[in-house]
Amino acid sequence: MTLTVGSLFSGIGGLDLGLERAGMEVIWQSEIDPYACKVLAKHWPKVPNHGNIKDINWGDIVRPDIICGGYPCQPFSTAGKRAGTDDPRHLWPWVREAISNLRPDYAILENVRGHITLGLDAVLADLAAIGYDAQWQLVSAATVGAPHRRDRVIIIAHPIRELANTNSKRHLHRQTEIFTTNSWLNALSYIAPSSSNVANTDNCELDDIHKCGINQATNEQRRKVFISNNASSSVGRTDSNWISEPDVGRVANGVPNRVDRLRGLGNAVVPQVAELVGRMVMEHHNL
Repeated sequence: MTLTVGSLFSGIGGLDLGLERAGMEVIWQSEIDPYACKVLAKHWPKVPNHGNIKDINWGDIVRPDIICGGYPCQPFSTAGKRAGTDDPRHLWPWVREAISNLRPDYAILENVRGHITLGLDAVLADLAAIGYDAQWQLVSAATVGAPHRRDRVIIIAHPIRELANTNSKRHLHRQTEIFTTNSWLNALSYIAPSSSNVANTDNCELDDIHKCGINQATNEQRRKVFISNNASSSVGRTDSNWISEPDVGRVANGVPNRVDRLRGLGNAVVPQVAELVGRMVMEHHNL
């Protein structure tokens, strides 16, 4: 059975892409940024975009098996003023409303590390109040082989089941942990490194790894590049094809939509992280 996904704050589709790689199907999205909407329309042309989460009537929306979304991080991020609920970008209440009305089997939510010390307790309390048990874990992009940390809080919630109401193992498993050592290792075994068929647009020699990209490097060269990553990753992966520092300009230098692209990438969830989490949810669902 393919689990269906409703995507909130879809951005350029990082969560969506990763969950699809885990075997799920995105059936609707919600995004308002003009450039991100163009990206979604290109890659998910048949998937409806319901627009602003504040304007959605959940009674008109198809219930998915999973709701996913990285609700705005600005209220909680240590890079900002951390205004919390006083920040006009605090949109968690609308996410709670979506989950409460659609009652998905799972909610997969993402936010910045700073959420742990501001707001996470309230989110977990809200989920419990609407009948959802929630587990959370700090996941780093380095876990899936990226040469940077990009720590993100991942929350997975599922409906609380009264054990007295059923003798079914399928219901009993809902009370079990999702983030277990075995589930991590099982999910990681499926995660492919960054694509190996990315074009080498610089057409340069192998010894210039940082310019050409790790795709053309030998395994020994890759190990040298990723030694720092292994030190910060809970599961070191030296066989990755991640580029250490891509040759991407940091200014709008004539490349179309460069600023929009960088903003979209900066806000996006690393797809391999989303796939990792998606595979753990699939394992939990199939117990």
